[in-house]
Amino acid sequence: MGFSKDFFWGAASASHQIEGAYLEDGKTLNIWDAFVEGHVARGDDGKVACDHYHRYKEDVALMKKIGLKSYRFSISWARIFPDDSGKINEKGLQFYKNLVNELIEAGIKPMCTLYHWDMPMWVFEKGGWEKEENIPYFVRYAEACVKELSDKIEYWLTFNEPEAFISAGYESGEHAPFLQLSGERVKAITRNVMLAHGRAVLAMRKAAARPIKIGTAHAACVTSPANETPEEIEKARVSTFETDRPYFCSWWADPVFLGKRQAGTNYLSDEDLKIIHQPLDFYAFNMYNADGYGAPKNQSNPRSYPGYPLTAMDWPITPECLYWGARFCYERYGLPIMITENGMANLDFIMLDGEVHDPQRIDYVHRHLLGLKRAADEGVPVIGYQYWSIMDNFEWALGYSRRFGLIYVDYPTQRRILKDSALFYAEVIKTNGENL
Repeated sequence: MGFSKDFFWGAASASHQIEGAYLEDGKTLNIWDAFVEGHVARGDDGKVACDHYHRYKEDVALMKKIGLKSYRFSISWARIFPDDSGKINEKGLQFYKNLVNELIEAGIKPMCTLYHWDMPMWVFEKGGWEKEENIPYFVRYAEACVKELSDKIEYWLTFNEPEAFISAGYESGEHAPFLQLSGERVKAITRNVMLAHGRAVLAMRKAAARPIKIGTAHAACVTSPANETPEEIEKARVSTFETDRPYFCSWWADPVFLGKRQAGTNYLSDEDLKIIHQPLDFYAFNMYNADGYGAPKNQSNPRSYPGYPLTAMDWPITPECLYWGARFCYERYGLPIMITENGMANLDFIMLDGEVHDPQRIDYVHRHLLGLKRAADEGVPVIGYQYWSIMDNFEWALGYSRRFGLIYVDYPTQRRILKDSALFYAEVIKTNGENL
């Protein structure tokens, strides 16, 4: 069976991680601009990043060279609404119109994420996600983007990894706004983000210039079975979904996709669920590895034996994760599956021949796509794969020290180089995965 003929072979990015132009053409500060000092490795920031704001044509030309069929990007909320006046910043909006037109001209389908972690400071100063009364600001933003761009963008995502930006931004304090709040305050944030999603979906459907497809990209955690006996598969399924661990797969997905409370979200009311649970068109998730490979300090885990393969993020390499993630999530939620992020950080640099050779990334992508192809062969309706990321970029609190890209960025000069993995991926796309 393999991948469908209209499979969305693509790559992804996020506005703050690549755009730069942090105060240009009317944009105001977001939380990553305002709170970056003292929180990011080596004092890095996103003021310039990959300068995509000025180099988008060059970047789209490279995407076309790779042969991308789709490109998932995010919009900077502070670029569209730089203050609380309700007035759209036309220069900021024009950038995204220009980008979308460039993508379409290159034969690349644009896919848009509305919130990829970069809350405007003016919203944060009003209480941000802690205040339910701020939800209408997000809804207005979502509605405006869809009204202005849905004639050319069909696929939309409300949030990227709410599990991650809530846990890392408001509980552990590792990401902006770098807070460590009480459990009750984190629950309030969780509820408000879910309500913002539901209300935004309603507004987006009404504002769309044509029928659009809406999803949300969450950080899916999957437990892969120790072996493929029915008993072990069921044990892995239960571990994946039936958990009381906050921020796990079903913590976000069950209320949103099934309209039911998970153990970690039992504080949601019936009225909340009616708003949160809106019909969606596909099930999108970001996945880099399977769960269950870590071990407490000074203890062992038979799954992660000494010398277990790791990425430059120290994440285990577990190629089976996309197969089990796609299979389990389709069985539970019953919607077409879109992989919105998958990729690896590697120790990339320009070599003596002037090229960037990254065989580890090629192997990583190859193995993971084999797992995804297995799911497709077994009848799981997998509709797309977005590699993370299209180019090296600002990796949040790690700054520019980790490189995930298919395209190498030499930050001092902003020179771009297609890595070997980009050429490999180009061949995968050209053959629709039949060469895997």
